[in-house]
Amino acid sequence: MKSRFSVGKFSWVRIAGAGILALSALGAAAQDIKVGVPTSLSGPWADLGNQVKRAVTFATNEVNAQGGVLGRKIVVDFQDSEGKPDVARKQAEKLALSGSKLLLGLIASGEGLAIAPMVERWDALYISTINKTDKLTGDTCQARVFRVNRPDAADATAVRPWLASRKEDKWAIMANDIAWGRNSGASFTKATLDLGKKLVSDNYAPAGANDFAPYIQKIKDSGAEGVWVALAGRDALNFAQQAKQFGLLARVTTAGVSFVTDNTVDTLGETARGIFGIVNYSSTLEGAENKVFVEAWRKAYPGTEPTNFEGETYIGMQVLIQAIRAAKSDKPADVAKAMRGTTFSTILGKQTMRKEDNQLEAPNFFGVVTDRGGKLRPVIQTAVPAAQALPAPDPACKLPA
Repeated sequence: MKSRFSVGKFSWVRIAGAGILALSALGAAAQDIKVGVPTSLSGPWADLGNQVKRAVTFATNEVNAQGGVLGRKIVVDFQDSEGKPDVARKQAEKLALSGSKLLLGLIASGEGLAIAPMVERWDALYISTINKTDKLTGDTCQARVFRVNRPDAADATAVRPWLASRKEDKWAIMANDIAWGRNSGASFTKATLDLGKKLVSDNYAPAGANDFAPYIQKIKDSGAEGVWVALAGRDALNFAQQAKQFGLLARVTTAGVSFVTDNTVDTLGETARGIFGIVNYSSTLEGAENKVFVEAWRKAYPGTEPTNFEGETYIGMQVLIQAIRAAKSDKPADVAKAMRGTTFSTILGKQTMRKEDNQLEAPNFFGVVTDRGGKLRPVIQTAVPAAQALPAPDPACKLPA
């Protein structure tokens, strides 16, 4: 009898101890700062999504190695948005409801616009590092939606001096038929007409298009002397390869946005030589902060340097981490309050999050694909300071004071 009691008592102590350990583990996990990254891990922008994933992973490993934020680790949950607005909304909601309420990483502007009205309802926060549509910080702005990358309006400001200097008079547009592509096309059209030039061919292809031949032939038939390209990821590669095959690149001046990124140039090789375009970030930029970042990146990912989208996404993580520290909280409402109107230290220097529209003020750059350091890459030719790069806040944006 005594023996049975002793065994029972021992079992109870073991069970109780295991329960305490389990509760302790749950408590520790609850203390993690959870970041949700719905991004395109499949579909036409999978390459961009993988760049987002590398940048977020790099930033997370970096800060966790330094003791985390507020003494807590950052953990990241990646979900595939497929580049589709409806899927992006579902994945973002799933992340927010599971506790990963600090969101970033969406690729297509339509994805950002799909989740923007829902973020506050989910008690979440969203930071755009790639969405370019002006509407995100314009007439559809939201108090808990922030952008660290440059919108289309800022890219139009950067391209305008270059366009004014060109002798080409007739221009065509080749863009994705999505919010970003339409926005970029409209911005370039305005700049073209304002400068007294002509738009002779306007073309918008669905995301994931494989055959660009009809658009290429239309541009050739139009007599265009230059073409503005707003394509990214697999679409950019397909168009560039087919445009070279059909002789378009040899007969027109080509420029674009998200079209001369590092990964695209690496894939296209000589096909990309001489293509002009917006460069929102480059590992070649001068500045102590950027040099430290690039060197650390080389050690983490040997044989590579951070790309345009990786640099911008890393800035998003820098802003998020600093805002959490300033708020002394990872609650979305507290982080949002700490973010508005605040100046952050980034790899591009000091940058301020405008309180009028939640847009980070940053410089912008224009360049061309040429040789640099023994390889083809986008090389910056002109820089537009932050004070001039970003148009004034859109009065249609009505955020709470």
